[in-house]
Amino acid sequence: MTQPATAPLPPEGILKDMRTAPGVDALAQSFMDNLFFVQGRSRERATVNDLYMALAHTVRDRLVERWIQTVLNYCAQDVRVVCYLSAEFLTGPHLANNLINLGIYGDAEQAMRKLGLDLNTLIEQEAEPGLGNGGLGRLASCFMDSLATLDIPAIGYGIRYEYGIFNQEIRDGWQVETADKWLRLGNPWALERPEDAFEVGMGGSTERYCDGSGRFRVRWIPGRVVRGIPNDTPILGYRTNTANTMRLWSAQAVESFDYGTFNTGDFFGAVAEKVSSENISKILYPNDEEIRGKQLRLAQQFFFVSCSLQHILRIQRSQDRPLEDLHRTFAIQMNDTHPAIAVAELMRLLVDENGLEWDMAWHVTTHALSYTNHTLLPEALEQWPVSLFGSLLPRHLEIIDEINRRHLEEVRAKFPGDEERVRRLSLIDESGERRVRMAYVAAVGSHAINGVAALHTELLKTHVLRDFYELNPEKFSNVTNGVTPRRWMVLSNPQLSALLTARLGPGWIHDLEKLRRLEPAVDDAALAEEWRTIRRHNKSQLAAWVHSSLGIAIDPDSIFDVMVKRMHEYKRQHLKVLHILTLYKRIQHNPEVEIQRRTFIFGGKAAPGYRMAKLIIKLIHSVAAVIHNDPLVRDRLKVVFLPNFNVKLGHRVYPAADLSEQISLAGKEASGTGNMKFAMNGALTIGTLDGANIEIREEVGADNFFLFGLTAQEVEQKKAEGYDPRAYYESNPSLREVVDALAGGEFSGGDRDLFAPLIQSLLTHDEYMLLADYQAYIDCQDRVAAAWHDHDRWTRMSILNVARIGKFSSDRTIRDYCSDIWKT
Repeated sequence: MTQPATAPLPPEGILKDMRTAPGVDALAQSFMDNLFFVQGRSRERATVNDLYMALAHTVRDRLVERWIQTVLNYCAQDVRVVCYLSAEFLTGPHLANNLINLGIYGDAEQAMRKLGLDLNTLIEQEAEPGLGNGGLGRLASCFMDSLATLDIPAIGYGIRYEYGIFNQEIRDGWQVETADKWLRLGNPWALERPEDAFEVGMGGSTERYCDGSGRFRVRWIPGRVVRGIPNDTPILGYRTNTANTMRLWSAQAVESFDYGTFNTGDFFGAVAEKVSSENISKILYPNDEEIRGKQLRLAQQFFFVSCSLQHILRIQRSQDRPLEDLHRTFAIQMNDTHPAIAVAELMRLLVDENGLEWDMAWHVTTHALSYTNHTLLPEALEQWPVSLFGSLLPRHLEIIDEINRRHLEEVRAKFPGDEERVRRLSLIDESGERRVRMAYVAAVGSHAINGVAALHTELLKTHVLRDFYELNPEKFSNVTNGVTPRRWMVLSNPQLSALLTARLGPGWIHDLEKLRRLEPAVDDAALAEEWRTIRRHNKSQLAAWVHSSLGIAIDPDSIFDVMVKRMHEYKRQHLKVLHILTLYKRIQHNPEVEIQRRTFIFGGKAAPGYRMAKLIIKLIHSVAAVIHNDPLVRDRLKVVFLPNFNVKLGHRVYPAADLSEQISLAGKEASGTGNMKFAMNGALTIGTLDGANIEIREEVGADNFFLFGLTAQEVEQKKAEGYDPRAYYESNPSLREVVDALAGGEFSGGDRDLFAPLIQSLLTHDEYMLLADYQAYIDCQDRVAAAWHDHDRWTRMSILNVARIGKFSSDRTIRDYCSDIWKT
C-alpha cells in the first residue's frame, strides 16, 4: 500500500524562530498558540488563569532558547560554576520581571491590547512562590538575577516547598497562619526532571569493612531512602542571552504505594511512605519547638544538600573530569548555616562513595566550599542535639567527629596548653546536652567565611566567631549585601526609572554607580518638581490599594512612615509603636499642637511559634483601632498593617515610602536589604548604626540620613555595667506615660493582662534596649518632622539618596564574591 505523501518537517532552527520570533504580532500569535495547544482553551472559554498561563508559556519559550544555549556554552568552555546552596529562594513573581529582562515588556503590552486584554491583569494573576521568609531568600534571588546579568555560570539549589511560607491572615488583630497554596493553579516556569532524580538516605547504621584493595572503609546502611526530584527554572539576566538554572528539589517516596498493604485493607498504611517522604518538602520552616519539628528541619536541610552535591558530582563525571579537581570546576557557596551539613556530606560522597583518601577529600571539600554568615543571633546559628543528629545521620556524625578530632589537633598545636580555647572551638558543644554546632562545622569546612556588612563582619571576628578568626584570620572577609535594581527599581518604580533613563540614559540599570551623574542636577527646580510628582503618584497608587483591600482611607500627602520586615523583637517594631503613642499623647494633651500628618505602615510575618512577635502584631492593631476611632487624632495619624507582606506587595510599598524605619538595636542586624530597596526608591532612612545602615549613611551622606541610638560598643558597655531599663522608665515622664497607658489597658479595652508579657519584658529585662534608645528616637523623629516641613530640602535629600545608592546593587556584591571568594 502506497504511503501518503508528507511534507518534510521544517529544520529545527526554523521551527524555533517561528515559535520565538520577535515583535508584537509574533507575541500575539505565540500567545494564541499556547492558549490553544498548551492550555487547551479557546479565547472565548479561557479563564484569567488560562490567559496568564498562555502568556507565561509564551515568555518561557523565549527563555528556554537562551537557557539551552547557556548550558551548551558552559559545557564547551573551561569555566568555574557557582553553586549557591540556599534553604530559601524568594523569587517573587516571574512574568513581569522576565518581560523586563527580555526587553519585551512594551511589545507584550501592545500584543495583549491587540487581543483585547490588559497586561497588568495577567501580571496580577500570578501566584507568588512563597519559598522564603524574608531577606535571606530574597537576597538569594537578587544574586541569581545578578549572576545571570553578569554572565557568570551559576546554579541555585534549594527546596521546592509545596506550601512555602504560610499565608498571614489577621483575625481580631492576631496573626493566623493558613496554607500558602502557591502551586494550586500550576507553575508554568519550572520544568520537572524526574529522570535526574537522586536518592537520599536517612537513619540506619554504619558498618566497617575492607574493600578489594584491603583498604579500611565505612559503609552507611540507611534505614529509609527518599527520592529528590529536580524542578528547574531558568533565571534570565537583564538584556543578556545568559539564563542560569534555579534547581529546587521536591521529595518523593521511592515506592509511593504498597500494593500488598492496600490489599489487606490498610489503605492509609499503603501510602504511609509516600506521605512521610513528601513531608520533607511540604512546608518552609516547620515549627521546631518539638523534637519532631527539629527532625524534619534537619531532614530538609540534608535532603536538598545531598541532592545538590550528588548532582554536582554527576556533572563533574559527565565532563570526564577527576573528582580531585572538583574545587577547580565548582565554587559552592553555603547561604547561611542551613546548608552546613554540606561539609560532612561532601566528605562522605568523596570518601565513602568514590574512594578518595581522607586528606585529598578534605582538600577538595575545603577549597570548594565557602560560607556566608547572615546572623548575629545565637539561636539562629543552629545546633542539633547529638542524639537527634546521630539517629538521622549516623555516618555524618562519625565524619564530624573525625573532622573535629583533626581540627582540635590543629588548635592544640597553634595554642598549646589552652584547653579552654579547645573547648570553645570544638564542633561539639559538651556543656549540658551535647550538640553539633553547625556554624562551626561550616567555618572549619570552608576556605572562606564572609559577613554581609562591614559592622557585621567585624562582630563576627570579635564576637560570634572570634576564636575561628584568631585560628584562621585569612578566611574572613566582608561582602556587603546588595539588591537588584531590575526588580526593585525598573519593575517596581517605572515612572522613576523612566525619569532616570531620560536624564542619564539606560546604562544605570547595568551599572548603578552611574546614578551619581544625577548629583549635578540636585538643585534643578524642574527635576525636583518631576520628582515630587512621581512620588505623589506612587503614594496615591498605594493609598488606592490600601483602601480597596483593607477599607482604610489614607492621605497621600501625609508622611508615609514605613516599617515592613520580619516581625522580631530585635527589629523593634514595638519601639515604633512607642513613638506613635507619644504623638497620640501629645495631641491628647494639646489638640492644637503642630504635628505633621503621618501614616504609619507596618508589614511582616511572625514565626508561628514566636509568641512575643505575635503579641507585637496584636499591639499594632490595638493601637490602630483606638487611634482610628478617636476623632481628635484620626485625621492626623493613621496606622495600617499590611497583611501577608511579600515581594508582590513590596513592589507597591518601597516606591511609595517617605521614611524607612531601620531601627534595630545596634549590633543585632547582620545587614538588612529592605533599607537598600527603600533608599534606591527615594525614601529617607531613620536608623541606628547597625548592619548596612552604616554604609548607606556613609554613601548618601550624614545630612541625608536620620541617625539615632546607641552604638554597638555602647550597647555592650551598658550591658556590662548592668543595664537597668526601669531606671529609664522612672526618669522619663513621656516614656512612663505611654508604657503606663499600655499596661493600664487603654489600648486593650481595659484588659490589663493582654500586653503584660510585653510590658514586663521591657521593664525587667529589655533585651533589645528600647527604653535606652526611646528618647533619642523621639528626638530624631522630631527632626524628621522638621525636615518634612521643608519640601525643597526633603526632595533634595531624596534625590541624593537615589543618586548615591549605587554601591548597594547586587551586581557589585556578586563582583566582590567573584573576585574575593569564588575566583570566577
